[in-house]
Amino acid sequence: MSRMKRRIGWAGLVLIALCGGVVIWARNLTPERLVPLISARFPEVDWIEVDTLAEWLRRDPASRPLLLDTRTAEEFSVSHLPGAVRVDPSRPNLDAIDVPNDRPIVVYCSVGYRSAAIAERLGAAGVGPLYNLRGGIFAWANEGRPIVRNGVPVDTVHPYDALWGHLLRPGLRALGD
Repeated sequence: MSRMKRRIGWAGLVLIALCGGVVIWARNLTPERLVPLISARFPEVDWIEVDTLAEWLRRDPASRPLLLDTRTAEEFSVSHLPGAVRVDPSRPNLDAIDVPNDRPIVVYCSVGYRSAAIAERLGAAGVGPLYNLRGGIFAWANEGRPIVRNGVPVDTVHPYDALWGHLLRPGLRALGD
């Protein structure tokens, strides 16, 4: 991996977004449009579209993918995809995850960066098939897909912060964030 790619991180994405400022926001930035930037940092990670994941989740429960939410506990507590298991993005204990041999794993976060980092680690450990959700939970929720809190359907998502929260439809942003 090139030295430049290693240096680009979450702060790099923020800097890119801030440097572009009005121009980027004027072009209707969406979570999905961040995928090329994230892919440049994590080129080995495969992506799955929201529609494809929704189709996979309609399968028989035994063949559905394992969903790994790589957001913070605070974000996860606001809402997550039904059946998701949370993985701490800052201290992922990947050995503690019961990885199924016979079904795919889909990782996600707000827009795809933190989950791409976890996907890269899992892939390097030989885990697969493995996919990162294109646009993360923001894209999923923006399309009106189901999200839950404690198994109960909800209609808000933790916005991560004020800047990234603008990638969510306004009615989806959790209050106070």
